[in-house]
Amino acid sequence: MSDTDITHYETRKAICEYGRSLLEDDLTTGTGGNLSARLDEDHIAISPSGIPYEEIDPVDVPIVDTDGNVVEGDVEPSTEVPMHLAVYRERPDVGGVVHTHSPYATTFASLGESIPASHYLIAFTGSAVPVAEYRTHATAELGEAAVDALGDEYNAALLRNHGVLTADESLGDAYDVALMVEYCARIHYQARAIGDPEILPDDEIDRLSGKLDSYGQ
Repeated sequence: MSDTDITHYETRKAICEYGRSLLEDDLTTGTGGNLSARLDEDHIAISPSGIPYEEIDPVDVPIVDTDGNVVEGDVEPSTEVPMHLAVYRERPDVGGVVHTHSPYATTFASLGESIPASHYLIAFTGSAVPVAEYRTHATAELGEAAVDALGDEYNAALLRNHGVLTADESLGDAYDVALMVEYCARIHYQARAIGDPEILPDDEIDRLSGKLDSYGQ
């Protein structure tokens, strides 16, 4: 087995493991959501379509090229391939993408409201979690809307009436961002239920972003 084959296997295995974590961490239900990782300039590995996460093995994780063609694997890739590819195409800094249906964040997506900096951990995503315009799921148009919302400055966006998209340097980092988005969404939801949350200013978020670069090290 070549070094490339080993790398691809480990990446596909990671997609399986993080897929199961989506359920364990209450970031989705059933077979909802999807995950991907950049393998090289021309290929990504992405979770398969319609298979329960607990039943996915590394060999079931398709590898697709930048046109969305399956080049390795016998299982159909997630229907959200166009959205993932759009992010990788427009954000060369991104190495992993996670799409969830996490309940608190999706509540704000259904309201069409961004999540502001009512908790400092929003700095994992930027100064807020913006909202993408509604587009039908599994379309190139949804990918364009997600990319527009992310821009160059955000690592997460709410997909209006749909869910959440996160993107970062690696799949693990993108997954951590998804956890932070849901946590911040929950805190903001609860704070609003009691009163008016205080929102941190952008300059404080900028300072925090520098500190979080070494978070956990």
